[in-house]
Amino acid sequence: MSNGTHAGRLAKDKTLNLHHAHIFASDIDVTIAWWQRHLKARVLFDGQNAGARNVMLGIGRGRLNLYDQPPRDNARGVVHHLGIRVNRLRDVSAQLQADGLTSPHGLRQQDGWRYVMIAAPDNLLLELFEFDDPTAPFNIDG
Repeated sequence: MSNGTHAGRLAKDKTLNLHHAHIFASDIDVTIAWWQRHLKARVLFDGQNAGARNVMLGIGRGRLNLYDQPPRDNARGVVHHLGIRVNRLRDVSAQLQADGLTSPHGLRQQDGWRYVMIAAPDNLLLELFEFDDPTAPFNIDG
């Protein structure tokens, strides 16, 4: 079976979907507060799982799981960034700047979309983005 055929079958399987991204947090309470303040996260679960405190945050329709342990190195490991689609990015970006969060390159405009990169606790890189064109090829929902 080729990858394309296998991927097509998996895409039709309603039991298969990306549930969350899981990240380390050197200070989980500070990290929770940051996500709640700046990106309106909701705590969906806060408890022990696999021997450590885990907090599942709801951010829009997505989820982010925080693991109460510091990152194992100072780099991002295999994670480059988390992409978060937002509405009214210009307003969100202005509010983040007012909160003291800045982006080295500021708000960047592309053909039909825009984005801004900011750092969350533990130097987790976030890309906040928005599309002007709902039919843009990369503007997809799973």
